[in-house]
Amino acid sequence: MGFDQYHEPPGELSPETRTFARLCASLTEEAEAIGWYEQRLAVETDADARAIMRDAQGEEFKHFSMDLEFLLRRTPVWREIARGVLFREGDIVEHGEEAEAQANGEGDETGTGDPPAGSPGGSLGIGSLKEAIA
Repeated sequence: MGFDQYHEPPGELSPETRTFARLCASLTEEAEAIGWYEQRLAVETDADARAIMRDAQGEEFKHFSMDLEFLLRRTPVWREIARGVLFREGDIVEHGEEAEAQANGEGDETGTGDPPAGSPGGSLGIGSLKEAIA
């Protein structure tokens, strides 16, 4: 099994970054397994085999969700964007664009361009300064 999940020298990475990379790799592996079970279920005709595979796929859903939750807890801006996209009705892409802009401090309900108080938007509020100058 290779350990090619790092794109920088592992010795230069903090333990937290290496853990984060491991969970990203695990998330990818769980997603792949979900897809493999979906393909197997699409062609399997034996009801007992399908029941076993469906149960196994459910385990992969759980593992994927646990990996994702860990990563979201460790990455506030990712969590903020996910909150703007997940479990919402409507246009997924539109929600994604809005959530990303909000997380980057590019707009809010007040039109100031500033993220809500206390949010990890990462903006210095320069967008609102540009608007004031224009």
